[in-house]
Amino acid sequence: MNALPLSVLIVDDELPARERLERLVAELPGCAVAGVCSSGADALPLVGKLNPTVVLLDIRMPGMTGIEVARHLGALEHPPAIVFTTAYDEYALQAFEVHALDYLLKPFGKDRFQQTLRHAREALERRRAGDLGRRLLALVHGAKPTEPPQVERLVVKSGGRVFFLRTDEIDWIEAAGNYVRLHLGTESHLFRETMNRMESRLDPRRFARIHRSRIVNTERIKEMQPWFNGDYIVILRDGTRLTLSRGYRDRVQRKLGR
Repeated sequence: MNALPLSVLIVDDELPARERLERLVAELPGCAVAGVCSSGADALPLVGKLNPTVVLLDIRMPGMTGIEVARHLGALEHPPAIVFTTAYDEYALQAFEVHALDYLLKPFGKDRFQQTLRHAREALERRRAGDLGRRLLALVHGAKPTEPPQVERLVVKSGGRVFFLRTDEIDWIEAAGNYVRLHLGTESHLFRETMNRMESRLDPRRFARIHRSRIVNTERIKEMQPWFNGDYIVILRDGTRLTLSRGYRDRVQRKLGR
């Protein structure tokens, strides 16, 4: 299947920033600049006219800020993916609240930019596939399409950087005092949240509590082995071994269909 083409609207009040973003977009296969403007007020009518799939949006601009633009775009039936490009990290939580896909802190490199647009393409492809699946289920069951999971990404500040993590990238989670530690492949990030609250925010079709201090992405489970006193060892695809305590065993096995 061919990759989903991306049409990108660039919104930034500084000419050098706009020109650099145009060059970066042009270097990516399957990506094209749909339009360029220098203010939030100009961006809104352009979105309606050009229907871009991605909007690269500065935050501090004269008149309407990027956050205000994103709020307007979020009300659309099929909003574009929003990526903020800014020199200021203090707006990260506001960006998360308006469902931004990513938050690029200037100056960012070419690799970081390309990674962001790859994530944008993947997110839009999942959205398209999810919309189709919900429509098909609605036809089969004669019901309204179900809503997607409540939380699809988390914003994490670490080492002076801001990370927007997709929850489906998380392998497993462990309690760490007043935080939880999110494990994603070889990376791990501390996130200020309780285990109970974290469990309630995740898609129950994908994540399962296996221990009072462990949550696992069930799609990462390779096998389960009996252990002592009714416990099991859960082995993930990357070789990580976690304890499945007896109190959570039946619930996990039902979820896995075992």
